[in-house]
Amino acid sequence: QVQFAESGGGAVQTGESLSLSCAAPGFALEDYGIGWFRQAPGKRREGVGCISTSGDFTHYADYMRGRTTISRDNAKKTVYPQMNSLKPEDTAVYYCAAQECDRTYVGRPFGSWGQGTQVTVSS
Repeated sequence: QVQFAESGGGAVQTGESLSLSCAAPGFALEDYGIGWFRQAPGKRREGVGCISTSGDFTHYADYMRGRTTISRDNAKKTVYPQMNSLKPEDTAVYYCAAQECDRTYVGRPFGSWGQGTQVTVSS
């Protein structure tokens, strides 16, 4: 079963940026849309955004639109969300997962969740 590996999290100040990455060793990540999700302490996991298989379509949650850009390098089998203007409420563990993502449909994530990467934003 596919196992995603997220990295790039850290502790930053309000207004700063972070670039995360998502890989899945042994999995044909380049053949799937990839979504990013986050879970803050005591809250449900929620979607951040997603990118289509080819990378020509992206979709973002309202609270991330304008502050996040998701890109991918299929040759490197890696997906990168660049998050800017971070706020304390963005503090969460961030995860990636396979997710159908195109102009006609954004589906539910599937596959196993990885360990995630912690993002902590202080004021």
